[in-house]
Amino acid sequence: MTANELIALALTIVFGALVSGSPLLFATVGEIFSERAGVMNLGIEGMMLVGAMSGFAVWFKTGDVLLGLIAGMAFGALLALLHALITITLRADQVVSGLAVTFLGSGLSSILGQPYVGQRTPQPTPIVLPIIEQVAAQQLALIIFGLIFAPLAWFYLHRTRPGLNLRSVGEYPSAADSLGINVYRTRYLYVIFGGAMSGLGGAAMSLITDPGWVDGKTSGLGWIAVALVIFAAWDPMRGVWVSYFFGLLRRLPLDLQNPALPLISTANNPSLGRLMDMLPYLATIFILILGSREAMRKRLGSPAALGIPYVRGERGL
Repeated sequence: MTANELIALALTIVFGALVSGSPLLFATVGEIFSERAGVMNLGIEGMMLVGAMSGFAVWFKTGDVLLGLIAGMAFGALLALLHALITITLRADQVVSGLAVTFLGSGLSSILGQPYVGQRTPQPTPIVLPIIEQVAAQQLALIIFGLIFAPLAWFYLHRTRPGLNLRSVGEYPSAADSLGINVYRTRYLYVIFGGAMSGLGGAAMSLITDPGWVDGKTSGLGWIAVALVIFAAWDPMRGVWVSYFFGLLRRLPLDLQNPALPLISTANNPSLGRLMDMLPYLATIFILILGSREAMRKRLGSPAALGIPYVRGERGL
């Protein structure tokens, strides 16, 4: 390959990583806010699936991508509301509830999405950029939104009074309650927000990053997002880097199918391609194993009250 072709390939890989990592970024930042409020949400996969299915269904009926994205957020928020009701009001185990929500979202998306399997997909609007010959306007808009959204989320979390209230609820809910902060309302709000962002990530997949609907569309991205929260140490700006890094891992097998790359082409070496397909999931398992250790979670900055139901009047957290 010539130098210009290598540069073009590198730019394509970087752009592809940004596109592929954007849905992960939305789900990861949403989960960071939920866990910062003290509620663990393992239902992200189900919320992303429902968001992907509902977003595609609304686009299919209306032809409007923006309406599809909004629908994905709404349906993700509805599942998150159910999770909040079970874990905050009924004080059920958050892990069990999250798994149940994942199963529910998977089943609903599979049944309700059946009519849309194999249907036509959104057609991207191509634009020409100086550095990349042709990209989709929707993909570029998605990247720009993600790059603006994450810093704003960090600023909100660390530099505003509502962000301080959020962090206090996740660390010492009884102390926050004594200062007049409504712990239950705060947890409800941010669990629903996290679900909406997961739904947005799912809808972005079926409408922009990988247009179309098939059963199991998200392919485990929700579980990767749960692991990335730990990897990002519950910080939205770190979430940017880890999301795009995992986006790169997911995108590389496709970009390296170029036969002109003699040593690393997945087209010439199928075994390498299969290994690279496994990398994001192997890394996820490794992170979850690390995050399961209490000492490691504290070292990374896990909220002290994460996973602990709050009962007003009880002593302790």
